[in-house]
Amino acid sequence: MVKINGCELDIAGKTLADYLSSTSYDPKRIAVERNGEIVPKSKYGETVLEDDDCVEIVSFVGGG
Repeated sequence: MVKINGCELDIAGKTLADYLSSTSYDPKRIAVERNGEIVPKSKYGETVLEDDDCVEIVSFVGGG
């Protein structure tokens, strides 16, 4: 199980890019932290999610 933004999901073995493509996140407007470290956008396709990973996804919102 992988914890994403506090929710346990059974997605171990998928890449971060695979997971993100199944969501409504806009990859251009997010930052991803995996186990306390920022994942560069260029690494999403090669970052394989593993059991007990803790992922936080933060969306940037414009405004003013």
